[in-house]
Amino acid sequence: MKKWFLRHGTQGFLRALARLARLRGAARRPGERIIEALGATIARARGIAPDSDPAALGATWQRAFPSKKQVPIVAVDHETAYGEIHTPCPLRGTGDVGACYRMMGYDRAFMKRAGARFVVIESQAEPNVTICKIAIRRSDLPADDLIPAHVRSRRH
Repeated sequence: MKKWFLRHGTQGFLRALARLARLRGAARRPGERIIEALGATIARARGIAPDSDPAALGATWQRAFPSKKQVPIVAVDHETAYGEIHTPCPLRGTGDVGACYRMMGYDRAFMKRAGARFVVIESQAEPNVTICKIAIRRSDLPADDLIPAHVRSRRH
């Protein structure tokens, strides 16, 4: 029962975020603010505090999710934690990487509370991508080498 609730509850939450992220016109900015407010609220509720260690920042990000298995940290170097999102995204395969960027405002707001920058390197919204690849780095460090998926996709 718990697994069913986690799976369906998570998918329902993601579908709601995706709908907000795909709003157009005058409704777009209020939708973005709702997404960001949700991320900041969850971070506060979970007692997220600033950290400087990349591994600790990766573990902090995992606290935003009901299952760490769905969001593994796959590598950590001296500045950056790299992770993946295995949970199927409602934007998967749509090509709407801009909506993905807006939807991930949740994660950016969550990690901002930890003093970190959150970047989606590869998005499930891109064609033939089934796992998002992300990077987390302290916000006071440069991140020019981390090219966000929504920026990279505009270049192609």
